[in-house]
Amino acid sequence: MSLEQEEALQRIITTLANKNDEIQNFIDILTHTLKGVQANSSKVLADLDEEFDCLYSLLDELKESMTNTIKQEQTCKTHDLQSQLTQSTSALESSEELLEFATQSLAIKEPEEFSKAAKQIKDRVTMTPAFRLSLKPKVSDNMTHLMVYFSQERQMLKALRFLPVPKAPEIDSTECLVADNCITATWRMPEEDSKIDHYVLEYRKTNFEGLPRVKDERCWETIDHIKGNEYTLSGLKFDSRYMNFRVRACNKATAGDYSDPVTLETKAFNFNFDGTSSHLNLKVEDLCVEWDSTGGKGQENKVKGKENKGRSGTPSPKRTSVTSRPSSARGGRDRFTGESYTVLGDSAIESGQQYWEVRASKDCKSYSLGVAYRNLGKFDQLGKTSNTWCIHINNWLQASFAAKHNNKAKTLEIPVPDRIGIYCDFDGGQLSFYNADSKQLLHTFKTKFTQPVVPTFMVWCGRLTLYTGLQVPTAVKSFQKSENGLSGSANSLSNVAQ
Repeated sequence: MSLEQEEALQRIITTLANKNDEIQNFIDILTHTLKGVQANSSKVLADLDEEFDCLYSLLDELKESMTNTIKQEQTCKTHDLQSQLTQSTSALESSEELLEFATQSLAIKEPEEFSKAAKQIKDRVTMTPAFRLSLKPKVSDNMTHLMVYFSQERQMLKALRFLPVPKAPEIDSTECLVADNCITATWRMPEEDSKIDHYVLEYRKTNFEGLPRVKDERCWETIDHIKGNEYTLSGLKFDSRYMNFRVRACNKATAGDYSDPVTLETKAFNFNFDGTSSHLNLKVEDLCVEWDSTGGKGQENKVKGKENKGRSGTPSPKRTSVTSRPSSARGGRDRFTGESYTVLGDSAIESGQQYWEVRASKDCKSYSLGVAYRNLGKFDQLGKTSNTWCIHINNWLQASFAAKHNNKAKTLEIPVPDRIGIYCDFDGGQLSFYNADSKQLLHTFKTKFTQPVVPTFMVWCGRLTLYTGLQVPTAVKSFQKSENGLSGSANSLSNVAQ
């Protein structure tokens, strides 16, 4: 098989592997979606049952209330009519008795007795209940004021429908902006919807391009109650290659479907301090390095232990508590020695434009920031060799701020910033230092890198904190473009790297 055939076959294998990976991810998405359909269907069915149960309960309560109203009306009318009936019956009986007595009185022959009976009848007539009784019923038998006709309500019930759900918004990746470790996501609705109340934006980091992965992914983070059609995430650390975004619209009642997710590139330079390269007097964590005056005592005790077998050679507990490793796995942990209190970054720069920032503690007496080739010697100090470029800050005895390379120094007549940005354009041969807050240029080296370089740091009597995952700031890009890397300070220590 020829080399050309082998390369062609390798390309086919890579293409097939990528396609298989895409299909497997799609299968995972379908499986996840099927599970979601089952779970969400069960949920909406339960919600439907709950809503109808509420309607049934409300109708039962209304029926009971209206039934009680009718019964109360019936009771009141019955009581009033029954009372009138009792009074009328009593009055009728009294009147009939008086009528009978009057009729009998007509047969009396004696004038005196007749006159007495007539007077008695007259007196009884004026007092009889029959003549004081109202012959009009207090209430009627009409109950039409308590009749119901639910025609309109039935029409409303017939009009019950599922909630109007907003359509899925559309995110146009070409309109989204990624700059200065901020991301502005912009979206639009496929058609006008005046009932939309707000939007919900979700995002997550990923190292996969294309469709979001169902497996082995971070959870979605949510920004809720967004009123407009865009949102800016700021202050991000770009420690993944990409970020996925999706958005959904919400009305007062419910939320709609998510938009198709978009994937935006969030490429940045990420690295940590390389603890295996640091001086023994430096305590190293991932993004912090601190000078420790007791760091070398463990090694000294080890040497003394060889000379005096009866004496302990155990390293200092303070030293081993920070970056302790078995001695067999230390590798080049103590490669820098003497007064070269140096530690390297654990990633090299081989191309492109990279940017990172460093903050020194307020009490730091001396520190240097820059880049170097990996062949930096164990006794070499930053800025004193041809393979290192740095700025040096000294706050001990006599304060100084200078750019150093190949044992040459240029004093920088500007205040030392609290936080310093380092910009490296490997292909363009530039190393620039900036005030990280104001983006004021501090110094630029112009050179030609012939090997990969690594971020390099020196610290004495203090602490450095490293900030990575940063894009090259727009202000730095603009300055580099307009000045083409040339300034008054750029020429003083420019050279061709050895």
